[in-house]
Amino acid sequence: MAISKQRKEEVQAQYADWIKRSEAVILVEYTGATMKSINSIRAKVRESGGEFHIVKNTLVRRVFAESGMELPQDYLVKSTAISFAFTDPASTAKALTDATKGNEFVKVKGGLMGGKALNASQVKALSDLPPLPVMRATLLGVLQAPAGKLVRTLAEPARGLAAVIKARSESAQAATA
Repeated sequence: MAISKQRKEEVQAQYADWIKRSEAVILVEYTGATMKSINSIRAKVRESGGEFHIVKNTLVRRVFAESGMELPQDYLVKSTAISFAFTDPASTAKALTDATKGNEFVKVKGGLMGGKALNASQVKALSDLPPLPVMRATLLGVLQAPAGKLVRTLAEPARGLAAVIKARSESAQAATA
């Protein structure tokens, strides 16, 4: 069933909005997948702060062209669904990978992040990254380590002197007792 020109324009506007707001876009092929499996993928991707939608290839191709984004032509063939990562690309890619694990009907075609095309192995590598809060905590720990070592190094001579004075006073008290 063909959709009207007005509906096509609405759909294109929605795709353009999602692409503009997304930090990353991951394209998958879902040939042979059931609606139940598609809905479970949608739920997992939404939990990670993204969206997962089945799209019309010709309309998405136009939106990417209008946005000035280059996407390999073989990404928009056969059945296509797109996962839009609005907040954390790594957690959305991980949610998508976890949701499609064990489902031979859904295959990752590739993606787009920062205006650059990603192949399926790069999307897999993105999904293997830890979530953003974990990355921030790790970076903070790395940044704080040298400062902590400096403080300990500067405090050590004073701590040693205090220990010597305490030992001397204890030995003097023991001698007088």
